[in-house]
Amino acid sequence: MEIKVGIQHIGREVTVESEATADDVRAELEKAVADDGLLTLRDARGRTVLVPASKIAYLEVGEETTRRVGFGAG
Repeated sequence: MEIKVGIQHIGREVTVESEATADDVRAELEKAVADDGLLTLRDARGRTVLVPASKIAYLEVGEETTRRVGFGAG
């Protein structure tokens, strides 16, 4: 799923392609905000993105769908 993080005073958003569920991402965000810590996101390739919770403007979580492959995918 695609996760977009808007960061205060930054013109571009950070986009992460993750295998986490929407509930996992929401729980991670709530924990980071409550602790005034870091939002930790892991992408599908194993890389880690850390964003200070106090600087997050918004978080957009895409749909949890599997990618369709083939000629009928449309």
